[in-house]
Amino acid sequence: MLLTTSTEQTFQCENDGFGPVDESELAFQQLKIRIHERLIDELDLSVLAHVSQEDLADQVRAISRELLREDGAQLSEADDERMLQELFDEVFGLGPLEHLMRDDAVNDILVNHQHEVYVERRGRMELTDVVFADEKHLIRIIQRIVSRVGRRIDEVNPMVDARLPDGSRINAVIPPMSLNGPTLSIRRFGRNPLQVADLVENQTVVAEIVEFLAAAIDARISFLISGGTGAGKTTFLNALTKYIPSDERIVTIEDSAELRLQHRHVVRLETRPENNEGVGEISQRMLVRNSLRMRPDRIIVGEVRGPEALDMLQAMNTGHEGSLTTIHANDSRDSLSRLEMMVAMSGYDLSIPVIRQYIKLGLTLVVHLARLKGGARRVMQVSEITGLKNGEFVLEDVFGFTQTGVDEIGVARGEYYFTGYRPKCLARLEAAGVQLSDDLFKQRRMASKPVNHSDTGR
Repeated sequence: MLLTTSTEQTFQCENDGFGPVDESELAFQQLKIRIHERLIDELDLSVLAHVSQEDLADQVRAISRELLREDGAQLSEADDERMLQELFDEVFGLGPLEHLMRDDAVNDILVNHQHEVYVERRGRMELTDVVFADEKHLIRIIQRIVSRVGRRIDEVNPMVDARLPDGSRINAVIPPMSLNGPTLSIRRFGRNPLQVADLVENQTVVAEIVEFLAAAIDARISFLISGGTGAGKTTFLNALTKYIPSDERIVTIEDSAELRLQHRHVVRLETRPENNEGVGEISQRMLVRNSLRMRPDRIIVGEVRGPEALDMLQAMNTGHEGSLTTIHANDSRDSLSRLEMMVAMSGYDLSIPVIRQYIKLGLTLVVHLARLKGGARRVMQVSEITGLKNGEFVLEDVFGFTQTGVDEIGVARGEYYFTGYRPKCLARLEAAGVQLSDDLFKQRRMASKPVNHSDTGR
């Protein structure tokens, strides 16, 4: 099935409150569901479980052809082949979404309702021609997805946030919480995580910034990676972990495991939601506390969201320097304000000056990323926390990026700048045996080069 963003495609309206729907595609899906219901009755799944994937596909296709013939369906050769494949996907896969899951260029699959599915491809949002036959069809696919990870979704539990076996993160909401019908969001991660070289090539970052951050990681300097949704925080953190010395033990803590570190000695921990009886929850805060008993050299919290921020800072201040984490924020200064708020949620009666002092002692650098127009992702600021003045954080920018316009296809372009500021933490780098050239911090600007837009991805 082809993706389209063209307004020239002919649509007809359905009176379902969702606007234009391709009636030929809707009829195709409705036929498929009709055949699928009969196909399930015909298949002996207990026998099929013991045959090879190839034989399984052959048997499903043979039965599907016979059922289509009995139904009297008139399909073109291309639609007939597509129908056979999608019927197999309906039985063993994710139905109309399966071919999107096979497309490595798709980062996000966003089902707004049964007749509207978007994808993000290379940083750009596109409307697809994927539709479901009806609301029941979409709910059935959602239930299949969540059942694969041992969860359930129904009117009592109308919302699920979970991780698929391939690492994709899914969020599903059904009525009554979702007013327009069932919704589904799938955030996918490439089979091969982007390396630092890839990020330099697509200009998410420049080599000089990587050199500085690699040295900071080697010297066990803790820092915070901030940015909005889809800015590339997780990808950037993943790539940087290659600079952690190989003889160190890392413990990662996440709500939904997304990190795939460039490191061998890693213990991965994941939170657990409460069960249907409202018990059994394992929070990030509990995991951070437990990780201190696991003899980690560094702790990496995939994303701080609440009171675990205090425990993370305590770890950074008590022998686990060089730990890393990410946070949702609009800029570097905002990330520290949000961190303050999270520490205040810990339940301890800590004053703002005490919290800020604790943050200043635990963190040295803040790296902020953003997703710009056209899907370009850039490291916007690398800042050093140099101290507190009149109770406020003092931040000094070391590097940054300025957008100067957009290119011929609407993707942001700009230049990286070097402020000329020499970070105070260079003394720690030198003490750790890491030497950086003075030329690295010379004040200058570096215009971005033309980008291969097929490489623009998270």
